[in-house]
Amino acid sequence: MKIRPIVAIIGRPNVGKSTFFNAIVGERISIVDDTPGVTRDRIYADTEWLGHEMTFIDTGGIESDSTDDIALSMKTQAEIAIDTADVIIFLVDMKTGLLSADFEIANMLHKSSKPVLLIINKCDQPVNLPAEIYDFYQLGLGEFIPISAANRLGFTEVLDKIVELLPESELIESTSNQISVAIIGKPNVGKSSLINYLLQEDRAITSDIAGTTRDAIDIDFTFEDKSYRLIDTAGLRRQSKIKHRIEKYSILRTESAIKRSDVCLVMIDAVEGVTEQDTKVAGLSHNNGKATIFVINKWDLIDNKTERMKEIEKDLKIRFSFMSYAPIIFVSALSGQRIHRIFKMIDEVYEQSQRRLSTNVINEVLSRAIAMNPPPQDKGRRLKVLYATQVATGPPTFVFFVNNKDLMHFSYERYLENQFRLNFGFEGTPIHFIWRNRSRNEELSDIFKKRDKYSEKN
Repeated sequence: MKIRPIVAIIGRPNVGKSTFFNAIVGERISIVDDTPGVTRDRIYADTEWLGHEMTFIDTGGIESDSTDDIALSMKTQAEIAIDTADVIIFLVDMKTGLLSADFEIANMLHKSSKPVLLIINKCDQPVNLPAEIYDFYQLGLGEFIPISAANRLGFTEVLDKIVELLPESELIESTSNQISVAIIGKPNVGKSSLINYLLQEDRAITSDIAGTTRDAIDIDFTFEDKSYRLIDTAGLRRQSKIKHRIEKYSILRTESAIKRSDVCLVMIDAVEGVTEQDTKVAGLSHNNGKATIFVINKWDLIDNKTERMKEIEKDLKIRFSFMSYAPIIFVSALSGQRIHRIFKMIDEVYEQSQRRLSTNVINEVLSRAIAMNPPPQDKGRRLKVLYATQVATGPPTFVFFVNNKDLMHFSYERYLENQFRLNFGFEGTPIHFIWRNRSRNEELSDIFKKRDKYSEKN
């Protein structure tokens, strides 16, 4: 087996890297906006051309003359992408022409000794190019390809050339049992710091400035021979603070990351404690039926740990009464305290979310629960729960057939959920109940069917 080659897209800010990246991979993965510096981290996506599979990396723009902390971090991210790439696409802007930053990036690429493909973007009429386009030969990178990323012009030539430059490699077979883990929380709780500690490299930009991570970033990771996909997401702000449209895009990506994950790590600041925004973030995981773990970060900053632990656990119990199933772990992403225990918890809650029970076992527990506590009456009418069966996993979902679902009271549903958890576990995962009406004839038919099946087994 060989490794899928990597193609990194490099350039200064606002030359159209994310527009090109999205068009190449066929999805709106990277945020596209005219504001320089929108893409801050490395974004990965797989694509294929003429039977050749490859991974593209979109990077933040390189601002060589900037002393801003985030701009410098973006440059570091681009340098890491260059180091890991097999082929580098250097994207420049026809409309702005050559700038000093382009020359500095070209010098960086010359030192990398990697195959570099110079692409001139924003050539909206490739057949009628201005004479100024030949100025780009000054970069010393040889032939170039004019394209228009916005209009998707020139892509065939680009992809053909990339295939020519690719090293001899084959695709590593994907791991079928990979667990996708979304790391979610409000801004500046340490999500990217956790990623960086696990990978032992600055894969995601960290800063005290809230909202540094805007895109959701997928990172494949192996721990103790088990495969995981870590999804670092943008911090979710309060609605009153979401003023810029880029922030709105980030929220949509966070919600999308949650939907395609198997497990969500809800990170909470141990110093600040549980906030209203934390309940909203966790609610997204719960409402999407995801297995969830509460990760209380920055535990190294707490002095009276015993007392603080009791306070946070009590607060979680009150604020997250609807998520009492979710386990809690206290960690420090900075020092690494208890970080590796997270993976054991991820495995456990994922396994619980994928549990499938036989109908016989379900109805044995259901019958005992009803015998101990019959459904309450409503105006002389009593709910009859005929039987239940499991119809899905992730989360475990059960359909209950009843005589009249309108007679089901939420308190009795909560009682049945507690009985299911007491008997089956389901720690770390929500469970869903669906109620369906059955007619008297259907009820009798089902009774006879179950009787016949029981007779066949015995």
